Amino acid sequence: MNDQYIATVSVTINANPARIWHALTDAAEVKKYMFDTEIETDWQKGSAITYSGIWKGKEYKDKGTIIEIIPGEKLHTTHYSPLSGKPDVPENYVNVIYTLEPGTNTDTTVVTITQDKIESLDSLEHMKTNWQMILDGLKNVVEK
Repeated sequence: MNDQYIATVSVTINANPARIWHALTDAAEVKKYMFDTEIETDWQKGSAITYSGIWKGKEYKDKGTIIEIIPGEKLHTTHYSPLSGKPDVPENYVNVIYTLEPGTNTDTTVVTITQDKIESLDSLEHMKTNWQMILDGLKNVVEK
């Protein structure tokens, strides 16, 4: 069966979009909440973005491209991980989209992460758990 799933997770953060955007796009901040990942890019539409580090004892260097970037509102990248075991071809790149929207209270922001091309319900739950850990970490870093 070739059905694909989409993971979507959200969190409300007690901070304005500018503060959260800084945490999403500053390498030192990203490292604090994204499993010690080193991120490299110039944050321009069409630019390459790489993520490197160690995951479960294995070195990795994931990569992608910035598809859309609207400071304080939206970051859309593609993402490919060699650890997936799949060939490095365009159809194996997933879309990861971060959106920031005003929360219900003043100075709160709802951050949502969406990832597509998930092949099974087990993988869907796994990805939702991983993305939720990242969002929870982001919240902790930003609200300190």
